[in-house]
Amino acid sequence: MSNRRKKANSDPRSVSDHETLLAVPDDEERHEKSDLRGDWGNIAILFFLYLLQGIPIGLASAIPMLLQNRGASYKQQAEFSFAHWPFSLKLLWAPIVDSLFWRRFGRRKSWLIPTQYLIGIFMLILSLHVDRWLGAETNGGGTASDLDRALHIPLLTGIFFMLNFLAATQDIAVDGWALTMLKRCNVGHASTCNSVGQTAGYFLGYVAFMALESAEFCNSYLRSVPADEGLVNLSGYLWFWGFVFLATTTLVALFKREAAPSLERGHEEHLELDIKQTYRLLVDIIRMKPILLLVAILLTAKAGFAACDAVTSLKLIDAGVPKDKLALLVVPLVPLQIILPLAISKYTAGARPMEVYLKAIPYRIVLTIVAAGIVWITPAIVRDHHVPYYYYLLLLTNYGLYQIALYSMFVAVMAFFARISDPAVGGTYMTLLNTLSNLGGNWPTTVVLWLVDYLTWRRCSTDEGNDCADSTQKSECTEAGGSCGIIVDGYYIEIFVCLLYG
Repeated sequence: MSNRRKKANSDPRSVSDHETLLAVPDDEERHEKSDLRGDWGNIAILFFLYLLQGIPIGLASAIPMLLQNRGASYKQQAEFSFAHWPFSLKLLWAPIVDSLFWRRFGRRKSWLIPTQYLIGIFMLILSLHVDRWLGAETNGGGTASDLDRALHIPLLTGIFFMLNFLAATQDIAVDGWALTMLKRCNVGHASTCNSVGQTAGYFLGYVAFMALESAEFCNSYLRSVPADEGLVNLSGYLWFWGFVFLATTTLVALFKREAAPSLERGHEEHLELDIKQTYRLLVDIIRMKPILLLVAILLTAKAGFAACDAVTSLKLIDAGVPKDKLALLVVPLVPLQIILPLAISKYTAGARPMEVYLKAIPYRIVLTIVAAGIVWITPAIVRDHHVPYYYYLLLLTNYGLYQIALYSMFVAVMAFFARISDPAVGGTYMTLLNTLSNLGGNWPTTVVLWLVDYLTWRRCSTDEGNDCADSTQKSECTEAGGSCGIIVDGYYIEIFVCLLYG
C-alpha cells in the first residue's frame, strides 16, 4: 500500500488551501460546456458500478417488508434500520480509503476490487442461512413472544450492517474515482450516473426481487401452471447476485485501467495526503463556516419527511395492501426514475444547482400530507387483501409525484457536492457531504420507527383494562378471543410533528 505525497512549498493544512476547496469557479470554468467525447465508456462504467452498489441497498430495503409480514413490531423495524447506518458513518474510514492504496493497481481500484469481491463472497455465505434467520420455518402463527424468537432481528441487523459497510466502502472509492475518471467539464454527470445507476440497482435488488418472490405475481404473469411459491427466494437471489459481483468485479479489475489525473482532461495538480494529513484536512474542512452551515442543513433537512418515508409503506401493509403489489407500483415509474435525473441534470449542471432543491421542498411537503390521507382511508377501501384498481391508481399518482420532488432534490444536492469537491481528496470530500446527507435521513428514520409503538394507544376489544402495551398483554387479549384495536395511531402524530418542522 502507498500513501506517498508530493512535496509542496506551503503547508497542505493551511486555511488558505482549504478555502480554495469552496472557491467559486471563475467565469471560464463556470461556463465550460460538457464534452462527452471520449467519456462515454467511463460514464457506462460509473453507471455499472453504481448499479452494483444499489443491489445490496435494494435487498436491505426488502427485508422490512418481509419482516412486516412476519409480525415484526415497529420497534424491531427500528432496530433493523441500523443496518442502513454504514452510509452515514463511512466518513470515519473514508480518509483511510483515500490515502492508503497500491499505486501500480490504482488509487481507487485498490479498494474497489477487494471490497466488491467481499460483497460477492458475503452474499454467497448469507444465502445459506438468511431464510432461517428471517423465521421462514415458522407458519406465521403463535404469540408475539413466539414471533420474537422466530425473527432473529439482532443477527439480521448485524449481518446487513456489515453488507452495507462493504457497499459504503465501495461508494467511497467510486465517488472518488468519478472525479478523475471523467473530464473536469463532465464531473457534473457523475451525479447522474449515481442516481440512475443506484435506481437501477435498487430496482433489481428490491422491486424485481419482491415480484419474483411473490407466488401471486408469478402465477398471474410468469407461469402457465400455478405454484405455491415464487420463482425465487431470498437465499437464491443472494446466491445469484453473489456470483454476479464476483464475475463483473474480475472484468473491471482486468480490463479497466485507472489513469492518474491529467491536465489534458482538465484535471488540476493536487497534493496527495497521508492518513494523518487527510484527517486533519477533514477537521479543517468541517470547521469552515460555510461547511458548518451546510452540516446543520444536511442533518436536519430530511426530518420533515421522515415519518412519510419510513412508516407509510409499513402502514399500508398493515392495512392489507399486499407487499408485492406495493413494490410493483415502482415498475411503471422506472422510466420516470431513469429519465428524470437526466432531465434534471440540465438544470443542476450550472452554477446554482441548489435552486432546484429549494423549489422542490414545498411540493414534497404537500405530497406527504396526501400520503397520510391515503393511509387514513386505506382500511375502508381494502377488504380481505382485495385492492380495487382505482386505489392503485391513487397510490401510483401520489408516489410518482413524490418521486419527482425527491429526485429533484437528490440530483441537485449531488451535483452541488460534485461541484465543490476537490479531486485531491475527492473520496473524503464527497464522502463527507454524502455522509452528512445520509445521516440526515437515517437518524430521523430510526427515531420515527422506534416511537410509532410508543405513541400509539391501543385497547383490547374484550377487556377495556388491557391497553396491549406489551407482548404479554397482546397475547392475553388474543387468547381471550379479542383483538388489539388502535385508538390513536402514532403514525399520524409523527406526520403532524414532522410537517410542523418541515
